[in-house]
Amino acid sequence: MKTLSFLPALGLLATFLPTTLVAQDATKPNVIFIMADDLGYGDLGSFGQKKIKTPHLDRMAAEGMKLTDFYAGATVCAPSRCVLMTGKHTGRCRVRGNSTSDIQRLHPEDKTVASAFKDVGYVTGMFGKWGLGDLIESTGHPNLHGFDQFYGYLSQFHAHNYYPTFLIRNKEEVKLRNVPEHEMDKGGRRGGGWAKERIDYSHDLIFAEGMKWLEVNYTKPFFLYLPFTIPHANNEGARGTGNGQEVPDHGIYEAENWPEPDKGQAAMITRMDRDVGTLLAKLKEWGIDANTLVIFTSDNGHHKEGGNRPEFFDANGPLRGMKRDLYEGGIRVATIARWPGKIQAGSTSNHQAYFGDFYATVCELTGQKVPADLQSISFLPALLGKEDQKKHDYLYWEFYEQGSRQAVRFGDWKAIRQPMLDGEVELYHLGGDLGERNDLASQHPNIVARVVKYMEEAHVPDPTWKVRGRRE
Repeated sequence: MKTLSFLPALGLLATFLPTTLVAQDATKPNVIFIMADDLGYGDLGSFGQKKIKTPHLDRMAAEGMKLTDFYAGATVCAPSRCVLMTGKHTGRCRVRGNSTSDIQRLHPEDKTVASAFKDVGYVTGMFGKWGLGDLIESTGHPNLHGFDQFYGYLSQFHAHNYYPTFLIRNKEEVKLRNVPEHEMDKGGRRGGGWAKERIDYSHDLIFAEGMKWLEVNYTKPFFLYLPFTIPHANNEGARGTGNGQEVPDHGIYEAENWPEPDKGQAAMITRMDRDVGTLLAKLKEWGIDANTLVIFTSDNGHHKEGGNRPEFFDANGPLRGMKRDLYEGGIRVATIARWPGKIQAGSTSNHQAYFGDFYATVCELTGQKVPADLQSISFLPALLGKEDQKKHDYLYWEFYEQGSRQAVRFGDWKAIRQPMLDGEVELYHLGGDLGERNDLASQHPNIVARVVKYMEEAHVPDPTWKVRGRRE
């Protein structure tokens, strides 16, 4: 395998200085989808955060729309990304859970939303964490699924390490200067662990690479996918050092009388916020602001895997649960959409949508037909403040860890069944119980029966994804 020499990224952002204003084809709006990793519903100032500073994302919300009832595709990394890319929920999609084996990959026949953009002449770039094909040789590689350019991590386990020995550009390794203390080398996940000499911070490199790509391509219709790794923990680093919130410095939080992991958690989120601000400023400078839809969200709810204290920051806000739960705190995600002149500034939508709906939204934006086998409804009317927004009969999730569970939301009702397929159903009315504290299942047997029907309809058995100790 060819190894590329590393070019330092320090100072790269300062080189993005083109000033030519661009007249783009308004029938082909640009789309930027930014996804944080393990960001809590309450981690942004615009969604109630008091301690962590996110001025740029708060301004993005003021200039655009807050989607208060928007959901991730799953409660953990890989399936959430699969739902986003394929427009199918976790009862139907290819990758339904995190795995250490080769089952966590897309197949050649799996068409992604990036491919839909390519079908109508867009250039496409992805910079960050993929998670749908761990190896360069995998059938799930992003270059095989609609992305012209890729830079970052293929494996989610590799992505735990913010100071790895390499990143991947398309199908080649790019060597970094970090020196590992412990480096995983199992199941194709070389590059994980944690570093003893920290020089090249992966998040900064990935963002700089994305901006370089955009500088070259911003005059064309483009789709830019930025699945950041921040503020996910380095899980292995946390076990090895006690602090998995790896960041070059604590910035404005250095003087706070907080434990180091809490400083790191806050600094990571504020660093990401800074970069979103840089990106939005460039769209204005290049004259493409009004022709670019930008969506910001998270792949699932908050974590506590880096030694940080989510309760200190009130990371899930009014919600119950966190990453790996199917309570609202595990799957409802802080989401902002901005499109000057199209999305009303300072607006809010409580339309119930999820990652799988992004595919149909792209199809409507680009004048394409939505494939019939998707569970995807465009939420473009909601973004534009229109009255003709179609709705799902229900939203659905399933999860295979911790004994398994399923969940549905329809209207103000939310139900969870643990374990999935035959467990007890919990029923909550979110209209008066957003924190899911009052189980109403015993009082509404007819609604519980409806819940079970939905769950049985949504779940299509897949021999690859089985609940441990149970046959279907």
